[in-house]
Amino acid sequence: MILLFIVIKYLKIGKAMRAVSEDLETAQIMGINVGNVISFTFAVGAALAGIGSVLFCIQYPLVTPTIGYMLGMKAFIAAVLGGIGKIQGALIGGFIIGFIEVFAVSFGLSTWIDAVAFAMLILILIFRPSGILGQKVIEKV
Repeated sequence: MILLFIVIKYLKIGKAMRAVSEDLETAQIMGINVGNVISFTFAVGAALAGIGSVLFCIQYPLVTPTIGYMLGMKAFIAAVLGGIGKIQGALIGGFIIGFIEVFAVSFGLSTWIDAVAFAMLILILIFRPSGILGQKVIEKV
């Protein structure tokens, strides 16, 4: 995560990624090769997903076609909890979801772990829809 943060924040390709995500046409006008940036972004995402899946399959060696569904849902919950678009927020959201699930198991709610995660999603969407590190966006009409 630290390496990903450094790449996105300080390297030229990271700045290009941020520019393309903000405004594709303007980034093209500024001379950024949008195709290369998008390809790099997908390569980084695929590499991180591969690393995560290998680590998960080491822990749980049973492989089924739907093994990643709940992992993807919990990753989405962590991103919403931390704030969409913030790498640090996704990291913090993942730790919070993990701690809450461990506490739920310690209180005897091991069969309700997924429900606890979704309850966190509902609570965060009700009380702070932009996430922990997210900023309020003012919509101009």
